[in-house]
Amino acid sequence: MASEETSKAAGAALGFFLKAAGYPERPPVGVVSFVLSVDGMEIRAEEVDERIVLSYVLADSDAYIPKFAEYAAGRMLKEDATISFGRPGVSTTESPESVFIWQDAPVHSDAHVFRRLFESFLDSCEWWRARADSLRGGDNAATGLDAMVILP
Repeated sequence: MASEETSKAAGAALGFFLKAAGYPERPPVGVVSFVLSVDGMEIRAEEVDERIVLSYVLADSDAYIPKFAEYAAGRMLKEDATISFGRPGVSTTESPESVFIWQDAPVHSDAHVFRRLFESFLDSCEWWRARADSLRGGDNAATGLDAMVILP
């Protein structure tokens, strides 16, 4: 009986998070990991250990870690997203080691908390994506005051 209740509950918080965030799609019942497509970014939303965890891969190589590390100290003062290196997501054997950012909230959060989580994480993704693009020489390279960072 407990396993049936658990399987029914699996993914319920993820669905509630997506609804609160205003995302138009819903995951199938029981799904605990879902990829959102937002502004050309693939953001993974997962229900893990009583938390909703959002993650976004910045680079599939550790070559950029030293430069990203320079930015990390200043970003910790501004945002709740955390930069990491490893395998993002529940199915860690399927994903390569990557530089990614992540942010989370308890699964029992209300709609306002989930909406704020989504909005603040997207802001972080955009900032970090611009830095990653500038390191690769892409079109979204940071310019002007927006490129300022706080170094330790």
